[in-house]
Amino acid sequence: MQMTLRWFGKNYDSVTLKQIRQIPGVTGVITTLYDIPAGEVWPMDKILNIKREVEDEGLVIAGIESVNIHDSIKIGLPERDQYIGNYITTLENLGKADIHMVCYNFMPVFDWTRSDLAKVRSDGSTVLSYDQELIDQINPETMFRQIDKGSNGFIMPGWEPERLAHVKELFESYKGIDNEKLFSNLVYFLEKIRPTCDKYDIMMAIHPDDPAWPVFGLPRIITNKENVLRLLNAVDAEFNGLTLCTGSYGSNPDNDICQIIRAAKGRIHFAHVRNIIHLSQGKFDEAAHLSSDGSLDMYEIMKTLYEIGFDGPVRPDHGRTIWGEVAMPGYGLYDRALGAAYLNGLAEAIEKSDIRGK
Repeated sequence: MQMTLRWFGKNYDSVTLKQIRQIPGVTGVITTLYDIPAGEVWPMDKILNIKREVEDEGLVIAGIESVNIHDSIKIGLPERDQYIGNYITTLENLGKADIHMVCYNFMPVFDWTRSDLAKVRSDGSTVLSYDQELIDQINPETMFRQIDKGSNGFIMPGWEPERLAHVKELFESYKGIDNEKLFSNLVYFLEKIRPTCDKYDIMMAIHPDDPAWPVFGLPRIITNKENVLRLLNAVDAEFNGLTLCTGSYGSNPDNDICQIIRAAKGRIHFAHVRNIIHLSQGKFDEAAHLSSDGSLDMYEIMKTLYEIGFDGPVRPDHGRTIWGEVAMPGYGLYDRALGAAYLNGLAEAIEKSDIRGK
């Protein structure tokens, strides 16, 4: 496994590449170009500029998170082929720049959803939190404003600013789009980009829906093992794979994350390994990465990834805000650095135990 940290670029992130380079065992970053709206082509010069910037600090770009997908593709509008063409050009440019993994999602309108970006814990830290009862009281048209208000002034990943003025129209556009239509549009997209991914050895790693159930009445299609296997079988090629996000799948306690890992052996291209605390049905808080701080067994998750031979990039995710840090909620330096060290410690112990056992 290659330990990485998500980095949002020097104009968007409070964390610097110099700081990331000093986290023991972290050798790369997962990054993106935030100034390119969904649907537009990523210019080669901008890709090379950020690649050079990362490499000048002694790190590598281990993957992109995300090349966001235009809603016309998800909805299946007549102009989707134009936007898929732009996406293909971006993939070509990434491949030519020797970047070969792209994390993406196919969630309608909203990316990840939370009811609180700074819930105070008993230890004084703050965490991202989800409460379905609170979400049910929210007008989805105001959701962007609430996310923006609690973001500490940072652009939040997955919440494209250009959508702010068009939430009502987006909801109208998704009327009549159910799980089956959304799934069909995803397969259509994957088949269209398949030749380019094969040519440039690009692995597409779909991120699960977060949380792993419908929100605001919108369809959700990447939520459990059954859905995962359906997608992998529908486009049965290595490039079509997963981002194994333990917090997203783990948001539903009915999901057995280790079962999902085993079922998707050979098709997991990227892993987000983080912990959450289940409070009740439809209600969870994010937690420190340590197993005992939440509801997920991080040792078993890392052990299962090792057992299936996963050797791709992994990163800690959605850390607590601790020690007075002012940062993008979930993406400060301190707790994610602790998470990376903890995950590296688990990985070392698992590998050495296996070697000595043999």
